[in-house]
Amino acid sequence: MLVAAAVCPCPPLLVPDVAAGAAPELDAARAACTDALGVLAAARPDRLVVVGPAEQSGRGPHAEGARGTFRGFGVELDVRLGRNGARPPEGPAGSGPVEGTDRPLPPSLAVAAWLLGRTDWSDAPVEGLGVGEPLAAERCIQSGREIAARAERVALLVMGDASACRTLKAPGYLDDRAAGFDAEVAHALGAADVAALKTLDAELAYELKASGRAPWQVLAGAAEGAGLAGTLLYEDAPYGVGYVVAAWS
Repeated sequence: MLVAAAVCPCPPLLVPDVAAGAAPELDAARAACTDALGVLAAARPDRLVVVGPAEQSGRGPHAEGARGTFRGFGVELDVRLGRNGARPPEGPAGSGPVEGTDRPLPPSLAVAAWLLGRTDWSDAPVEGLGVGEPLAAERCIQSGREIAARAERVALLVMGDASACRTLKAPGYLDDRAAGFDAEVAHALGAADVAALKTLDAELAYELKASGRAPWQVLAGAAEGAGLAGTLLYEDAPYGVGYVVAAWS
């Protein structure tokens, strides 16, 4: 059963080494993410599942210890998914790496790994799941149900951005629908409104380049019947992209 969830944005700029001189602009978002992860740790889960958007190569499961890197963003920084110092699990002698550790983490899960690495996390095992933007709502919701059934006490770290169309200089240029969409998302995440997340407009989310739609609907499926309450910790649109941080417990 889901006992807690943290929702965080996933821009690589959240990592100060990547943001460089612009790092202070996201200090408030980083602090909110730290607070949200604190809620997860306080829930003392038996298992933590990190869910984030991914392109084709990064979709599917990623085991604890899987590597991520920010070298593609010009920074010599590598991370591992899981608890501090997590090492890839060993398979039977001669069998090679355990499935999920031999593929690099998608950027969203690499950002999550960085967040976990700076958090006093519990000893609960950690695993990742990369989900594709086209994944239908029904499949996202069913995936969330399956995740929640994996252990008695499951926590979710859900990565994803809202629209990328809030300003003229935004990656998706200005779209007048973006502010309203982001407000709807922030309200649903802040209120732990499972029904509202389930019915997010997938086509509109795609048009607004909102990478978080599928992960948020995985969260909705996992939270069915859990009775969690939500708190909105951060909502803003630096660089014209909607970033939301929320905690459910």
